[in-house]
Amino acid sequence: MRISTRSNVDPFIVMDVMQAASAAEAAGRHIIHMEVGQPGTGAPRGAVNALAKAMDNGPLGYTVALGLPALRARIAQMYGEWYNVDLDPARVVITPGSSGGFILAFTALFDTGDKVGIGAPGYPSYRQILKALALNPIDLPTAPENRYQPVPADFSQMDLAGLLVASPANPTGTMLDRGAMGALIDACADKGASFISDEIYHGVEYEKKAVTALEVTDDCYVINSLSKYFSMTGWRVGWMVVPEDHVRVVERIAQNMFICAPHASQIAALAAMECEDELQANMDVYRANRAMMLDGLKAAGFTTFAPPDGAFYVYADVSDLTEDSRALASEILDKAGVAVTPGLDFDPVRGHKTLRFSYARSTADIGEGLARLQRFMASR
Repeated sequence: MRISTRSNVDPFIVMDVMQAASAAEAAGRHIIHMEVGQPGTGAPRGAVNALAKAMDNGPLGYTVALGLPALRARIAQMYGEWYNVDLDPARVVITPGSSGGFILAFTALFDTGDKVGIGAPGYPSYRQILKALALNPIDLPTAPENRYQPVPADFSQMDLAGLLVASPANPTGTMLDRGAMGALIDACADKGASFISDEIYHGVEYEKKAVTALEVTDDCYVINSLSKYFSMTGWRVGWMVVPEDHVRVVERIAQNMFICAPHASQIAALAAMECEDELQANMDVYRANRAMMLDGLKAAGFTTFAPPDGAFYVYADVSDLTEDSRALASEILDKAGVAVTPGLDFDPVRGHKTLRFSYARSTADIGEGLARLQRFMASR
């Protein structure tokens, strides 16, 4: 039986690293996980309790494709609280994770063969989802002096149907300020290109608040999720905000592709948004881990990186150590018992000289991982 050319997508290397780490653990080794962007904490207790209560009260089933009205309204309220943006809940679409949001956005906005710009380094699944939808991802090599964020000059000579940005970004943790965000939005408008803002790491910020594209324009798609700040990765629930005249377009696609996001996850998500004390306690852990990571990586010999504004990653240039980041990551796992992600996931051209370190786990784990990295580098 033949397979489609659209199915020819690259593997998600971090998942391969996770598999190798799991195999090492199954063999009895203790592995420190710095490879995956998954909070070490679980869903807020209020979310779990709310779902338990709902399940006791009766069966759960389909919701409408756009999501529970109460959850859509609470998300719109959050935009007022966080950004002073007055958002109509009717523009909020609940999705099965941010991944579902990307599929809906790309399907709604682009036609077969359209070129969509994505910053490199960037989240690898952007590229693979675009390919699987018969679209043409265009990597925009970003510069260290721009803190690995795209600028209008990176695509001024290109015929793009759209641009996707992330702030805070994965793998770098860097953010766009309002001026930089506005410049990208204006450049897209001048080209007639769609603008998509991945804001999945909003809430996980350190020295300043991230800017939402909705502060600048309503003519954009914003994609977010409860996976990171709300610590609900496995629940697969997210949302997108779209222009008013796109809601019905997205709704029709969602009805047919997904029916709806999981009802149980939507109930938990609504409750999670009221668990601010617990969520801020998680942020205290990330702040401590970030400070420890910045000092500990330098002490180990990983010295070239842009300090992250948000998220929970450090993206380090290791060109002084290797020309093969995948081999170096494998060596670190084998000899130090620390799982890290080679940069090839994020930048197919330059990623052979970079590694991503995640500090989303417990502070004790991060401390032990850094100690192991320092011993490994000292003996290398």
